[in-house]
Amino acid sequence: MCGIVGYVGKKRVVPVILDGLKRLEYRGYDSAGIAVAGNGEGLEVRRAEGKLRNLEEVIRLKPMDGTYGIGHTRWATHGRPTEENAHPHRDCTGKIVVVHNGIIENYLALKKKLAETGHKFSTETDTEVIAHLVEKYLFVKANGSRPSLEEAVRKTVKELTGVFAIAVISADEPNKIVAARNGPPAVIGLGKDEYFVASDVPAILYHTRDLFFLADGDLAVITPTGVQLTDFDGKPIQRQVQHITWDPIMAEKGGFKHFMLKEIYEQPRAVRDTTLGRVSLDSGKVFLDEMEITEKEFKDLRKIVIAACGTSWHAALAGKFMIERLARVPVEVDYASEYRYRDPIVEEKSITLLISQSGETADTIAAQRESKAKGTKTLAICNVVGSMITREAAGTIYTHAGPEIGVASTKAFTAQLTALFLFALYLGEVRGAVTPEQAKLLIAELNRLPGKLESIFTHDEEIEDLAKTFQRSQDFLFLGRGIHYPIALEGALKLKEISYIHAEGYPAGEMKHGPNALIDEKLPVVIIATCDRNSPASIQRYEKTMSNVREVKARSGTVIAIATEGDDEIKEAADHVIYVPEAPELLAPILEMVPLQLLAYHIAVRRGCDVDQPRNLAKSVTVE
Repeated sequence: MCGIVGYVGKKRVVPVILDGLKRLEYRGYDSAGIAVAGNGEGLEVRRAEGKLRNLEEVIRLKPMDGTYGIGHTRWATHGRPTEENAHPHRDCTGKIVVVHNGIIENYLALKKKLAETGHKFSTETDTEVIAHLVEKYLFVKANGSRPSLEEAVRKTVKELTGVFAIAVISADEPNKIVAARNGPPAVIGLGKDEYFVASDVPAILYHTRDLFFLADGDLAVITPTGVQLTDFDGKPIQRQVQHITWDPIMAEKGGFKHFMLKEIYEQPRAVRDTTLGRVSLDSGKVFLDEMEITEKEFKDLRKIVIAACGTSWHAALAGKFMIERLARVPVEVDYASEYRYRDPIVEEKSITLLISQSGETADTIAAQRESKAKGTKTLAICNVVGSMITREAAGTIYTHAGPEIGVASTKAFTAQLTALFLFALYLGEVRGAVTPEQAKLLIAELNRLPGKLESIFTHDEEIEDLAKTFQRSQDFLFLGRGIHYPIALEGALKLKEISYIHAEGYPAGEMKHGPNALIDEKLPVVIIATCDRNSPASIQRYEKTMSNVREVKARSGTVIAIATEGDDEIKEAADHVIYVPEAPELLAPILEMVPLQLLAYHIAVRRGCDVDQPRNLAKSVTVE
């Protein structure tokens, strides 16, 4: 959630850190600050409430410079979002500053002890305690000599209860940053005579593509000569360096008005890249690398549990339909945030599948560890190579969506659906539930999806016109049946996330059990009414969905239908129709989602909302 950027090197440090913080704005924040040293003026700190432009104005009025420094965008957890509570935070001497992402659960007890020994606090935050603890250990001499900054930080982190990623600098130890992780993500960037620490890859991608993620319990000492890595006890360790293949331009808007719109339009490429190299049209085979789960284990599976949060949970719910249909394995879908709190029963011959765009979602990591502790292997679907979930999983299916900057997930969701379909098909083949001939047909359809997605964008102006009609609506209802119900949920989530309109997703078959009471002339109802004409089950579902359309119209509601090209019947029943190309039932959700994303986007823009950084939301939820 909070953003951290640190730099040691030959460049002007302030522009490097500010640029990195701008590239982390998508994570969500309510204040920002920066601390630099190394120019002979001691350690200087500038902070501001609100957006980064406010911090830039503070620095313009009172310039600063140096050779090393750390910056931060804060998401308030302890203490109001004020300049006073903004990071970085100092110790009593003013020579030590800390930036922190996470929550220190025992900060009140630590604060009380420190205050009793003369430490004076100036903020409401839990983070300030860290700076004072470092001071406490840094200025205590042992064997006649003062400990190093990293030794003081090492002792400090052992006193902390909670989750944290921190970066610390001191005016007395020039050109050194000490970083530590226990929970929230932290990445170390390796440049030429320059080194970086950050919360996420986009912050440093313009300077280096060589990096590694810190694991829980790692402490890094970053200087102009390199990076020394140890555990919290001081034992040297090594982490594998990753070379990021994302083009930095992929993290820019590329001519689009917003990142979200750019990422909606990148979905054909995301689906294509997630599929690329994993299927054979000739043999009908699906190939999944990076698996430490054997084919025999997949054959013997009795159950799959999928745990995820938010948009990824909606993908998981759609994945349940895919896996059960193609592989004939029972699937249970859990909210990762609830999983470990219900003391889950983990069955023999089961696996847990975790889905996360970032691979650093705190709740999903906790669910993964709970499953492993109970004796099951875990599998990950993730967009970030080397992230925590992928390191702890026995297998990973990477979604090659590229960086997703907009807080409201779009291309990551459709890439997750693609990865789930590939997994379901792979599992179906391994278990003998899908024949090679069936697999070839499904793979051919999957390969056609990017082109079909491109064709949906020709309806963008039509969807924008629709947004003008409904921009002042106060409520929306989204309906879907079967695998299309999760898409109704995701459509409602997208609208409420970025436009602040109350929206609900509901199973269409449950309308008579309550939601019908809400329908009147003011309520727009979005109904997913696509049909795979080659599937008798889909045709039956479509007929039932048409009954829902008529029910809404009979109660004066307004129907916006997502329908299959060539369907003339729906035009007679619905008020507005957005068409998508025909596709097999299990792949149609990928197509259906795009017009719902565009509708949410255009409504939000017309309402004057910040679609890339919606209020009160963060891109990566790295603390509970």
